[in-house]
Formats: sequence, C-alpha cells, structure tokens
Amino acid sequence: MSHIALTCHLVFGTYRRIDVINEDHEKELYKFMYDYATSRDVYVRRIGGMPDHVHILCDIPAKLAVASFVQTIKAESSKFMHVNNHFPSWTAWAEGYGAFSVDAASREAVRKYIMNQKQHHRVLSFVSEYRGILSEAGFADETPLLGDE
Repeated sequence: MSHIALTCHLVFGTYRRIDVINEDHEKELYKFMYDYATSRDVYVRRIGGMPDHVHILCDIPAKLAVASFVQTIKAESSKFMHVNNHFPSWTAWAEGYGAFSVDAASREAVRKYIMNQKQHHRVLSFVSEYRGILSEAGFADETPLLGDE
C-alpha cells in the first residue's frame, strides 16, 4: 500500500500584479477553482487571496504532477474570468507561480494565513509577502518575483 501526503501552498499572481480580481466576486472565482480542483481529486484545504493574487492550500494526488495541475487551474480559471462579466478588467495570470510543500504540523497555520489575507495585506504588499515566502522556503534574494515576467 502506498501513502502519499503532498500538501502544497500554491501562489500565483495576476499579469503585472494588476488588481483585476473584483473582491465583490472573488468567491465566484474561488468556487470555480475549488470545483475544478476537486474534479481532479485534489483536496482543497483553503483558497483565498487579493485582487492581484491567489493562494491555494491543497493536497495533490500522486497521479497528478504539480506543474500540470497549476498550469491547468490557471488556464481554466483564466477562461472563466474572461467570459464572466464580474471580472471586466481580467487579462491573464502572470507566467510563474510558487508551489511550496507544507508539512502536516504546519497545515493549520498556512490555512489561517490564507484566511487572513485581507488583514495582513493592509500593511504588507504582495511583493513583500512573496519575498517572505521565498525566504522561508530557502530561495535566494535574486529569485524573480511572480509577475516580473
């Protein structure tokens, strides 16, 4: 019997980090992402974000490559926003993304972190937030940021 525990904290931003996810309708986007992910046997623990980025805490099954899942959820959610008049300024997601492993003991803390996006972004920009996530994951300061492409 195989045992797989692959919890990921996914982060991806909008093209050029522009605020295009309307906060009044962000839950529609999150519901779409949730439904898309669960239809691929991804267990979603939390989705949240801001007008310029999204965080997803999820368990990705071994049969699904992380890169493949991120590529398709970004593509399908982009199509969703293009045809949904609640996202009139939507253009695209930034090319890159972050995928960070989360151990079982840290899942709840990351889930709460995603839940509290609105509060901590009152004083912290997406760039500062992402630099902190990269630093915690051991990436060097020269790592390009999402949306810099």
